[in-house]
Amino acid sequence: MILEVLTPEKSVFTGEVDAVNVPGKSGAFEVLNKHAAIISSLQKGKVIIRQGGKNTEIMIESGMIEVIDNKVTVLAESIITSED
Repeated sequence: MILEVLTPEKSVFTGEVDAVNVPGKSGAFEVLNKHAAIISSLQKGKVIIRQGGKNTEIMIESGMIEVIDNKVTVLAESIITSED
Protein backbone atom coordinates (compact mmCIF):
# COMPACT_ATOMS: atom_id res chain seq x y z
CA MET A 1 0.00 0.00 0.00
CA ILE A 2 1.05 3.61 -0.50
CA LEU A 3 1.65 5.90 2.50
CA GLU A 4 1.94 9.67 2.38
CA VAL A 5 2.76 11.73 5.49
CA LEU A 6 2.12 15.46 5.01
CA THR A 7 2.31 18.65 7.06
CA PRO A 8 1.04 22.06 5.94
CA GLU A 9 4.65 22.93 5.02
CA LYS A 10 5.89 19.80 3.22
CA SER A 11 5.67 16.15 2.29
CA VAL A 12 7.52 14.18 4.99
CA PHE A 13 7.24 10.65 3.57
CA THR A 14 5.85 9.01 0.44
CA GLY A 15 6.32 5.36 -0.45
CA GLU A 16 5.23 1.75 -0.53
CA VAL A 17 4.87 0.26 2.97
CA ASP A 18 3.84 -3.01 4.58
CA ALA A 19 2.02 -1.40 7.53
CA VAL A 20 1.73 1.82 9.49
CA ASN A 21 0.95 2.25 13.19
CA VAL A 22 -0.60 5.57 14.22
CA PRO A 23 -1.53 7.25 17.55
CA GLY A 24 -5.34 7.43 17.28
CA LYS A 25 -7.29 9.63 19.73
CA SER A 26 -8.89 6.46 21.17
CA GLY A 27 -5.65 4.49 21.12
CA ALA A 28 -2.95 3.42 18.69
CA PHE A 29 -3.95 1.28 15.72
CA GLU A 30 -2.27 -0.37 12.75
CA VAL A 31 -3.23 -0.13 9.11
CA LEU A 32 -2.33 -3.12 6.93
CA ASN A 33 -2.61 -3.82 3.21
CA LYS A 34 -6.22 -3.70 1.92
CA HIS A 35 -7.50 -2.08 5.14
CA ALA A 36 -11.12 -0.93 5.14
CA ALA A 37 -11.73 2.74 4.36
CA ILE A 38 -11.44 4.93 7.46
CA ILE A 39 -10.96 8.53 8.55
CA SER A 40 -9.75 9.12 12.10
CA SER A 41 -8.22 11.86 14.23
CA LEU A 42 -4.71 11.42 15.61
CA GLN A 43 -3.06 12.64 18.79
CA LYS A 44 0.56 13.47 19.56
CA GLY A 45 2.73 10.40 19.21
CA LYS A 46 4.74 8.10 16.95
CA VAL A 47 3.81 7.11 13.43
CA ILE A 48 5.66 3.82 12.91
CA ILE A 49 6.24 2.92 9.26
CA ARG A 50 7.04 -0.74 8.49
CA GLN A 51 8.87 -1.48 5.23
CA GLY A 52 10.46 -4.86 4.51
CA GLY A 53 11.53 -5.55 8.09
CA LYS A 54 12.70 -1.96 8.70
CA ASN A 55 10.82 0.45 10.96
CA THR A 56 10.89 4.24 10.62
CA GLU A 57 9.41 6.48 13.32
CA ILE A 58 8.03 9.97 12.80
CA MET A 59 6.78 11.97 15.80
CA ILE A 60 3.68 14.03 15.03
CA GLU A 61 1.89 16.72 17.01
CA SER A 62 -1.68 15.73 16.02
CA GLY A 63 -3.65 15.30 12.81
CA MET A 64 -5.88 13.07 10.73
CA ILE A 65 -5.53 9.79 8.85
CA GLU A 66 -7.46 8.73 5.76
CA VAL A 67 -7.35 5.21 4.33
CA ILE A 68 -9.03 4.63 0.98
CA ASP A 69 -8.31 2.25 -1.92
CA ASN A 70 -5.05 0.99 -0.36
CA LYS A 71 -3.67 4.53 0.00
CA VAL A 72 -2.98 5.92 3.48
CA THR A 73 -2.66 9.67 4.00
CA VAL A 74 -1.50 11.08 7.34
CA LEU A 75 -2.12 14.82 7.63
CA ALA A 76 -0.04 16.01 10.59
CA GLU A 77 -0.24 19.44 12.26
CA SER A 78 3.56 19.32 12.55
CA ILE A 79 6.49 16.96 12.92
CA ILE A 80 8.31 16.88 16.26
CA THR A 81 12.07 16.74 15.82
CA SER A 82 14.70 16.07 18.45
CA GLU A 83 15.60 19.79 18.35
CA ASP A 84 12.04 20.77 19.46
